[in-house]
Amino acid sequence: MDSVDLIGWAASAVLIATLARQVYSQWRSRSVEGVSHWLFIGQLCASIGFTVYSWLLGNGVFVFTNSVLLLTAVIGQLIYRRNKRIAEREGAG
Repeated sequence: MDSVDLIGWAASAVLIATLARQVYSQWRSRSVEGVSHWLFIGQLCASIGFTVYSWLLGNGVFVFTNSVLLLTAVIGQLIYRRNKRIAEREGAG
């Protein structure tokens, strides 16, 4: 692995850790306050596009990173919907 790839993998690790922590915090809080489901929809669309683009370029760092970002978008959207249902139930009760 050369130094250029090392920079890419390090940046990927930081970004993935940051997003994973945000999704975990959202899951744990069970709140939708301050979170828009459009964030995850936009992230989902962008991640699909960037994953395909990275694959076409043959860039393994970005294929991996964008695939994981796609996964965080899906998980984030599922957690958002769960939290929204919880909030609606608590508001109705």
